[in-house]
Amino acid sequence: MSPKRGDLVPSPSIGAEYVMRFGNNDAAKGWEGLCRHAAGNLRRCYEAIRDDPCPRLPTSRQHRLEGTLATVEHRGRKLERWQFEVTGGGRIWYAIDQQDHTVWILWAGTGHPKLTDLPAH
Repeated sequence: MSPKRGDLVPSPSIGAEYVMRFGNNDAAKGWEGLCRHAAGNLRRCYEAIRDDPCPRLPTSRQHRLEGTLATVEHRGRKLERWQFEVTGGGRIWYAIDQQDHTVWILWAGTGHPKLTDLPAH
């Protein structure tokens, strides 16, 4: 669909940036909450994930989850699951599809996720 008057202007891709998509409606709602709560931090998070979703040297803010949370099945594929700490409590959990060069935002919110908050895939 071609853009038209009033549509948001998409950010042009530069180089090897990843496409970012919401994996479910709850993640999109949580993202909106983070936008209201910590827009500047969320923007830095967005850029970090888009540019390098699985950095070779993970940081205290961006790292792969461990144990049974380290992978998730999404859209029929087993993907690595990572976390980005947006604020002291706010988190984003995402899965990385290297084949499609896509990051799937699976959970976003202003508090720590509970396992019961996570969608079944």
